[in-house]
Amino acid sequence: MGSLGAPELLIIGVVLVLLFGATRLPQTAKGLGQSLKIFRKELQDDSSEQQPAPGALPQGYSGQAQQPAPPAQAPDATPSEPHQSHQSH
Repeated sequence: MGSLGAPELLIIGVVLVLLFGATRLPQTAKGLGQSLKIFRKELQDDSSEQQPAPGALPQGYSGQAQQPAPPAQAPDATPSEPHQSHQSH
């Protein structure tokens, strides 16, 4: 697939003038340029937000030591009531 040459660009230009008209074409190009500029700015802002600043703490980390969880309680070795099996005949 080749690159666009002068004849192809001329045809594209004629089609654009026919679609948008000679008066609306500069306005459309200006709007498209402004949209592209805003899009690029947002991409740069988004990529700078994702990269943490040097020396910054990871998200969710306060820098303070966490307290250990309390030890789990062992179940009683001797139940208060003896286990009875209920069987119906």
